[in-house]
Amino acid sequence: MVPTVSDGDYARLAALREGIRRYLGWAEQRAREHGLTPTQVQLALAVRAHPEPEGPTLTQLAETLLLRHHSVVGLVDRAEAAGLVQRARDPDRPGRVRVRLTGPGADKLADLSALHLEWLAEHGAEVAPVWESFAPGRPRRRPTAAS
Repeated sequence: MVPTVSDGDYARLAALREGIRRYLGWAEQRAREHGLTPTQVQLALAVRAHPEPEGPTLTQLAETLLLRHHSVVGLVDRAEAAGLVQRARDPDRPGRVRVRLTGPGADKLADLSALHLEWLAEHGAEVAPVWESFAPGRPRRRPTAAS
């Protein structure tokens, strides 16, 4: 049986994708202006947001970034060479490697995060109705600026 998808559903999905693409395009440009790749910014944010003070493991980063372990190893290698992160042995499990931001890496992430928060404060009201229209129990209709 083919699911019922209305014209409004297609419009909401398209609006959501457009909003995500606009944000990501803006974020990628800001990353490059700060001398980083978009993936390096994602890595730095994942490291900084990790709840354990000693930093995430490579496996945890792979899970967070939705990447394969070997891809994260290469990403961390490049970020380490750029001075953004450093590896450290886990004191409790010497075979485990943790990743931490360096001072310059933390500073760049703070600068970019402030810009992201400004963008979201300015544009979040445009995207929020679209995102909220997907909440369970909400009627399936195209959101308007007033909703």
